[in-house]
Amino acid sequence: MILGAIEAGGTKFVCAIGDEQGNIHERAVFPTTVPEETMAHVIDFFRPHRIEAIGVGSFGPVDLHPDSPTYGYITSTPKQAWANFNVVGTLKQAFPVPVGFDTDVNAAALGELRWGAARGLDSCLYMTVGTGIGVGAVVEGRLLHGLLHPEMGHMFVRRHPDDAFAGICPYHGDCLEGMASGPAIERRWGKKGAELAERKEVWELEAFYLAQAIANYILILSPKKVITGGGVMKQTHVLPLVRRHVQELLNGYVQHEAILEKIDAYIVLPGLGDNAGISGALALAAAALE
Repeated sequence: MILGAIEAGGTKFVCAIGDEQGNIHERAVFPTTVPEETMAHVIDFFRPHRIEAIGVGSFGPVDLHPDSPTYGYITSTPKQAWANFNVVGTLKQAFPVPVGFDTDVNAAALGELRWGAARGLDSCLYMTVGTGIGVGAVVEGRLLHGLLHPEMGHMFVRRHPDDAFAGICPYHGDCLEGMASGPAIERRWGKKGAELAERKEVWELEAFYLAQAIANYILILSPKKVITGGGVMKQTHVLPLVRRHVQELLNGYVQHEAILEKIDAYIVLPGLGDNAGISGALALAAAALE
């Protein structure tokens, strides 16, 4: 199969040609500007190839219900130029092939399940911590959808008693994304996370919020693997702190060796590295073709 894949992010679009085994043969990256310009780059990238299907993992919120009149749209995004933009329709107009469409984090979860850190399992949770916080999940082999789709990056967290930061989420203020995303770190401390590597208090506070969220995800979804990606998680000292806080929060209630004894192998970095999302988009394309 010759498959097209798109990881549509708020900052950049990653496009790739690959196959149903997750192999990436060619890729390109374009900045996310206005839809007309960005999608023109995407279409020009795919046009020379005889692609059989396209998979898209997109920033959102998005409409994932096939019977909806706005299926395949990015909907109420704060990126105003992209609000109510028809991603799937634009692609189908250029390429008369099946298009698989889901959130960027659901795509990453699917990629990690097929070929990455959760390979061989039937459930996992993927959390990205960067410009925003997004979370996708595969449960019993199926991507998690519902009324819309999970927005677990905007869950409400308990405020640290010493933290007076108001939060930066334009919708909720001090939700998880408002308190622990990359821009939240920069706003709170006055510097980007990469410049704060030696400040232990920065990462203890970050782990405090991320661990609350992960503990709740474990209690709600009981994933068989928790995968944490995104730019913030590239600070190597963050994940050990998160694991410790998760164990403290759960306090022995979840009686499973994955939590009690093997948490280093349970809450992990992506096995596919930065390719989790684009690999998952290949899997979406293969599923659309089937």
